Amino acid sequence: MSRIGIFGGTFDPVHVGHIAVAVRVRAALELDRVELVVAHEPWQKLDRPRLSPAQDRLAMVEAAAEGIDGVVASSVEIDRGGLTYTVDTLEAYRAADPDGSLFLVLGSDAAGALHTWHRFEEIAEMAEVVVVDRPGAMGERPPVAHRVVDCPLVDLSSTQVREWADAGQPLDGLVPPAALAYCRQKRLYG
Repeated sequence: MSRIGIFGGTFDPVHVGHIAVAVRVRAALELDRVELVVAHEPWQKLDRPRLSPAQDRLAMVEAAAEGIDGVVASSVEIDRGGLTYTVDTLEAYRAADPDGSLFLVLGSDAAGALHTWHRFEEIAEMAEVVVVDRPGAMGERPPVAHRVVDCPLVDLSSTQVREWADAGQPLDGLVPPAALAYCRQKRLYG
């Protein structure tokens, strides 16, 4: 029976905090793998003025995960198309592996807002909710059964990375090297 972590996000761009969480959660919960699920059209961010193309965000995540045991990129939401809802993603995973165990990995900021998500009650029925604290949202918890995994507190967000790139600041050490090389090649930020 497989044990799969589902760690979704916009990943615009993926950064070292994302990778640290994936690696730590996989080890702590003894998961077969953690899939970094790249959002196609995240409904929470439709008002954002600039969103990198989904295929570029996926390529960055693939580059960042390369060579990290048990951490892989997933295009399940991109392949489905349309707006991205976690409950639909979990249904797809459940259909592909009905006997497997799913673990939905959420930062505490997202976990605290889980009650605003589409069909949020069903999420905890399909997957065990796993919360990792994030700076600025310490201790926020979802209104469903969950477990907390202690992870390194990396005070970094994709928003900050984009802002620093726009200001001409270097991103070395913030974005995994292979993902950063892709960003530079495609001139995605800055």
